[in-house]
Amino acid sequence: MFRIIRIDRLARYIALCTITLSVLTFWILRCLYPDTSLFKIVTFSSIFSLVIISILVIPKSARGIWKLFRRFDKSLYPDLNGSWEGEVDTGNEKFPVKCVIRQGLLRTEIDMHGPTMKSITIETTPATESGQHKLYYTYRTTPKNPSFSDYFGSTLFDIRKVDLGEKFCLELTGKYFTDRKTVGRISLRHIGGDLNEDVSFY
Repeated sequence: MFRIIRIDRLARYIALCTITLSVLTFWILRCLYPDTSLFKIVTFSSIFSLVIISILVIPKSARGIWKLFRRFDKSLYPDLNGSWEGEVDTGNEKFPVKCVIRQGLLRTEIDMHGPTMKSITIETTPATESGQHKLYYTYRTTPKNPSFSDYFGSTLFDIRKVDLGEKFCLELTGKYFTDRKTVGRISLRHIGGDLNEDVSFY
């Protein structure tokens, strides 16, 4: 299994970028303004490096960089950000669900809502296995009926691109398991890029 973001490598690259940017900024300022005090140059180069690294980690900026790289390499993990619609098949019944996925460099969150429940993310792990993109998803579900207790579940989503005739669309499908000893299937289809869409049923 290969995670799209490995924290150890990310920390290494951020440290390397910070040092490189600091030294480069220091050298440029020293050449352009030789009379400037060493303290000011070091302070400015450190702040400049911090700003650049912060911009790279902000989800919106990371998404732009991700989109740029995907233009050159279509095999990269897809951008799942946006609103999704689908259904849950419990085996006995089917009901509609809506969700919003917020995907950044370090975290992916799924807010899923159905007519009788809503779920929040505990953990997600994007992965690529044998060239196939997948999303491991663990969640906590709160039933609409206050007399029912919360429960936990997990799903392994397969991510695929489906042809709708006029355009291609991303689809997530996977079998779920809960701590209530229930199993079923979730199918979701990407319908738009709005991260603020109201997907609640109640």
